[in-house]
Amino acid sequence: MAAARVQLLLSGRPESVSFARSVCGLLGAGPGLGPWPIHCGLKRGRLVLSSRPFPGASARLPLQRPPFCPFAALDGRPRVPGAELPTDRGVDLGVAVILQSSDKTVLLTRRARTLSVSPNLWVPPGGHVELEEELLDGGLRELWEECGLHLPQGQFSWVPLGLWESAYPPRLSWGLPKYHHIVLYLLVISQESQQQLQARIQPNPSEVSALMWLTPDVAAAVAATEDGTETPRLLPQDLPPSVLALELEEDGRARPLVLPMSTLLRMIPTMAEGKERVSTGTKFALRLWLQHLGRENAAHLDPGPAKEEWNMDPLPPNQGSGK
Repeated sequence: MAAARVQLLLSGRPESVSFARSVCGLLGAGPGLGPWPIHCGLKRGRLVLSSRPFPGASARLPLQRPPFCPFAALDGRPRVPGAELPTDRGVDLGVAVILQSSDKTVLLTRRARTLSVSPNLWVPPGGHVELEEELLDGGLRELWEECGLHLPQGQFSWVPLGLWESAYPPRLSWGLPKYHHIVLYLLVISQESQQQLQARIQPNPSEVSALMWLTPDVAAAVAATEDGTETPRLLPQDLPPSVLALELEEDGRARPLVLPMSTLLRMIPTMAEGKERVSTGTKFALRLWLQHLGRENAAHLDPGPAKEEWNMDPLPPNQGSGK
């Protein structure tokens, strides 16, 4: 089935985006690092974005790109002969699930080394949204396909966290981009504990080579190592030296893996290499998750009226069931 598309509301009607154009740039992103608040229409199999409110917009979310985004670098630059980007393709829509357990840990998976796109990267479960597929359904389908995990209806809630402009290869020094996505990160909050969820996970070895659950303190340290910036980040002194993960054997069985913290704090290299690390977009999503967690904790302390900074608007009523 064909991939869903991203559309922008630039001149009064939704328009598809050319593969080679920077979505952030078209929506008015300046020279800063962002993120930028964007109004979103979360449609079936489609995402409509605008820098201004519009009828049908159902959420206001932060849109971000990496400082080294190849599409931003290519905008306005003369094309080199023999190095043209596709002209018959648009920007695809992806969805990724930040799955939070009841004890406030989140699931990351390591992509299989044999995958052609983003191999050996730590990311949340996710992938393409199909045409005519609800965005939540796409995320839950990917969670099932990659992790064998089904979330019973009525035992989870969800909220959109933010949008990420993704390219692969991720920077021009690795080569011209072959893939261009807007990734919608969904926070799915389960009523089950990490232990209960873990007991039901059956990873797909063709897509997943390992998995781990991050606590907020470790997630904060990972999110602080922001790729492409020169700003040094201070890490907590009590950060553990390693994190316990599960790695898949060739026969599909899982074994404990002690993952050095230095691996999770690794930043994107200038030239392509196969070392495992947490993807840049995932670091952005973890920052959003921690912000949401902080607001949630503050709401428990002060139950007075409040609005969330980004995703303030109600969600479409037909997207809450996962059906």
